[in-house]
Formats: sequence, C-alpha cells, structure tokens
Amino acid sequence: MKIRRQKQAKKTLSFYKYNFGFRPPLQVLVDGTFCQAALTNKIQIKEQLPKYLMDDVQLCTTRCVLKEIESLGKELYGAKLIAQRFQVRNCSHLKNPVGGSVCLLSMLGESNPHHYFIATQDQALAGKVKKKAGVPLLFIIQNTMVLDKPSPRSVASAQTVQEGQLVPVHHRTSIEHLKEEHGLTKDERRGKKRKRPSGPNPLSCLKKKKKQEMPPPSAAEKKRKRKRKRCRSGNTGATTPELEIKSMNMS
Repeated sequence: MKIRRQKQAKKTLSFYKYNFGFRPPLQVLVDGTFCQAALTNKIQIKEQLPKYLMDDVQLCTTRCVLKEIESLGKELYGAKLIAQRFQVRNCSHLKNPVGGSVCLLSMLGESNPHHYFIATQDQALAGKVKKKAGVPLLFIIQNTMVLDKPSPRSVASAQTVQEGQLVPVHHRTSIEHLKEEHGLTKDERRGKKRKRPSGPNPLSCLKKKKKQEMPPPSAAEKKRKRKRKRCRSGNTGATTPELEIKSMNMS
C-alpha cells in the first residue's frame, strides 16, 4: 500500500508541476486541525512528508492560524507546539486577525501564485480549496498522510491550457523572455519581415569560362594517318589479280 500511495502521489505531483508550474521546495500551508491529527496519529510531519512527496518541503503557517489554536485552549496545546516550529508567512490580517480557514484561503488568492499546498482536516475548507484551480490538498486518513487527486476544477483548467485556449502565466513570461533574448520585435511577431537591402545576384557576377581550343595536329600524327590509308589501299589491290588468274584457269 505504501508503494501504491507514493506512485499516486508522484503522478499527482507531476500533474501540478507540468500544468501549474510547481517547483521544489514545495510550500505547504498547515492549519491547526492537521497538526492535531498528526499528533493524535503519531505522525512526524517534518520527517514523513518530504519522504512521501519525494521532494524538498517547506512547512509554513500564518499568524491567524497560530492565534486560532491559542484561542482553543489547552486541548490543542500540542498542536500549537507543532505549528510554532513551522515558518510563519505574512498575511494581510496583521491588525485584525481572522479564522484560520479564512486566512489560508486569502493566501491562495484567485490563482495561487505562490504555489501553496493546503494541509487540513477541515472538510469545509477542503471543499472551498477544491473550487480553486491548481491547489494541491493534503489530509490525514488511517494514520497516513494522503495527497488528494486533482480536483475537477484543476483538471478542467489543465485541459483548457492543453487545448491552446489559455496560456499559463509562468509559460507566457518564459516565452516573452526567450523572444527578447533572440531579438524578436513586435513587427516580427505579427508576421511582418524587415526589408533588407538587396544586392546583385551572386550567380550573375561569376566570370564566364573560356572554351578550351584543341591544339592543331602535329606533323608526326599526319604521317601516321597517311601510312594507315596506304596500307589499306595496298591490301585491296593484291587480291584482284589473283581472282583473275583463277578465273582463267577454270575456263
């Protein structure tokens, strides 16, 4: 079961990395309910979560989450000690703290630009997280941590990107950067080509080759030709008298 869970987690992580630009270290926002569940099930989050996700992990929380745990009293004292070990990220509720779930949703924004994971046991918060595209969800079940499958909203958003109807922000910026490096201007992007000064045709500039004249035949070659002609004529003249003598004898 452990190998099967890791394979599923690897597949889910590949989905978020390819479609939403997630990169290590993976930032995981943890709330009080997740810390309490880890304490109850004797799960060491700092040790076990990087092994489960097979990557570097940064565990973090917010001041609103810490104050919410403090307000719940001694029952969550152990969860408070666990949450205090994580990095505290600045939220927009410094003067007026809000509930932990409200704070975590505000950290995600509309498109989760900082690529946060959400680790919670709060079903209401998990339902709201699933309505946002590109937000991985972690929870604890049967003494194990589980990375939830991509939500239908995330799958639909990824399909829209693959069909070419929408380009992700991180892909768009990389494309623009590459175009600037190669010196592409706005006119060239629209299909207009710069006019370059035209020069003469290089083939027309080539010099014409002179025809090589055959040298006149020498005197020795002329003598050879004459000798060949005389030999041929002598052979034909020798055969005619012999034919006449044979004809006379037969008569």
